[in-house]
Amino acid sequence: MTSLEKPGDRLRGISFMVAAVCVFSIMDALLKRLSMHYAPMQVACLRCFSSLVFVAGTVLWNRSWSALRMTNPWLHLARGVLGTTMLGCFVFAVHRLTMAQTYSLFLCAPLLMTALSVPILGERVPGRRWLVIAIGLSGVLVILQPWGTGISSMIAAAAAALATVCYALSALTVRFLSRSNSTIAMVFWMLALVGTASLILAADEWRPIMTDDWAWIAAAGLSGSLGQTWLTDAFKHAPASVVGPFEYTAIVWAFAIDWVFWSAAPNLSLLIGAGIVIATGVFIVLDERRLADLTLIPASPPP
Repeated sequence: MTSLEKPGDRLRGISFMVAAVCVFSIMDALLKRLSMHYAPMQVACLRCFSSLVFVAGTVLWNRSWSALRMTNPWLHLARGVLGTTMLGCFVFAVHRLTMAQTYSLFLCAPLLMTALSVPILGERVPGRRWLVIAIGLSGVLVILQPWGTGISSMIAAAAAALATVCYALSALTVRFLSRSNSTIAMVFWMLALVGTASLILAADEWRPIMTDDWAWIAAAGLSGSLGQTWLTDAFKHAPASVVGPFEYTAIVWAFAIDWVFWSAAPNLSLLIGAGIVIATGVFIVLDERRLADLTLIPASPPP
């Protein structure tokens, strides 16, 4: 614990992370349901604008419009393109795969972020982490079983993989944007840009919204905005190395939702593959924490 942390901050951070993962899982289940009636880009559009209503309402209530000031617009735009691709591919994948399968693939993001930080951010990755990344990606093969999977499932898995790459790239852009943009600005413009792009792409195949679906759309928007807020609070109260591993509780919610709502039980290969991906992701987070702690140890004074 650093000198700036208050007692209980880490516990609050962990609590916020677990809560955020829970409501994000609910949101994704709602997106899966909506994808049964609407095209992926229309679902993406509805998800973004429904959450944007709640975010804008918070800004209006607090009269904090100045916090929405955008700097580095080209990077915001690039993040919007990545977000549009990510959300569209995720909805496409989760419609054809179980939530547990999609989540297991999506949880490779920390591995990809570590690998991509080398060419994009110029960071140095120790050899042991490259080994762990290779092991983690082998877990993906166990999940997918490409030697015995139909072409439809493989296309959906490829969409989930592309969504994961876009998510990892988008997360890396946050490191740059957070230096000169507020959290609310990054959330607001991400939702606005992705929602607008999704609306344009969905225009040709837009279907009228059924009356019964408005409640589900509102619930998706509310859960998405709550999840984003609680996720921000999690990283505000505790270091990423502390709260990061609790992001993997998502797989538990995915298994439960699949079982309760779609009667889909995980098979052995999914359990083994998910275990490999989660174990390697947690190792990278903890290894990063260990290295950070070492940099805080002062050097011994010369004799």
